Amino acid sequence: MKEKILIVEDEKEIADLVEVYLINEGYMVIKTECAKAAINEIEKGGISLAILDIMLPDMDGLTLCRQIRESYLFPIIMLTARSSDMDKINGLSMGADDYMTKPFNPLEVVARVKTQLRRYTRYNTPEHEAPADFDHDGLYVCKDTHKCELYGRELLLTPMEFDILWYLCERKGIVVSSEELFENVWGEKYLEGSNNTVMAHIARLREKLGDEPRKPKFVKTVWGVGYKV
Repeated sequence: MKEKILIVEDEKEIADLVEVYLINEGYMVIKTECAKAAINEIEKGGISLAILDIMLPDMDGLTLCRQIRESYLFPIIMLTARSSDMDKINGLSMGADDYMTKPFNPLEVVARVKTQLRRYTRYNTPEHEAPADFDHDGLYVCKDTHKCELYGRELLLTPMEFDILWYLCERKGIVVSSEELFENVWGEKYLEGSNNTVMAHIARLREKLGDEPRKPKFVKTVWGVGYKV
């Protein structure tokens, strides 16, 4: 059964744009322009995720989010023109799972929808059945299927590139030295010249991830120490 996404947005152009991208990904989409209609759709049942604008004609999206959270646990993404830190904090404190500001990249919206649905599914799955995966900021890596997606688009990685990325993802936030990376991924003793091998593979991996060499978003260099995601 298709997952059903509710879009609550009074700007028709934005709602239609998001709808097209979600439908292309195989989701069922319901659109409403006000909070009252949204509540009616939610009460019918079957909503998998909601995307809420804050500025609605009959009720602000934050209040709607709070009302939804009184009875429902499905993921909520706030999509709004407000960008201040306080607005984001208010949205998350009302029960939203994610927060995006306009203008936005529709592919990133799709990626965040997928991320929230996967997290929700894992949360409601027994721990021993949960897949080994990494899902953060538009990057999704699944060890069990050797699948890697960036903003919903599958990346074709070599087995070595995948193993490097997975090793770093497993240790998110931890700096991994070239020696540790080489000996654990290549399974060989670190020798003179091994660092060049690591650097070459990291460069190719960054290229596929679209990382700028000087300001990488995903695989970062900690000079003199190593690499981290």
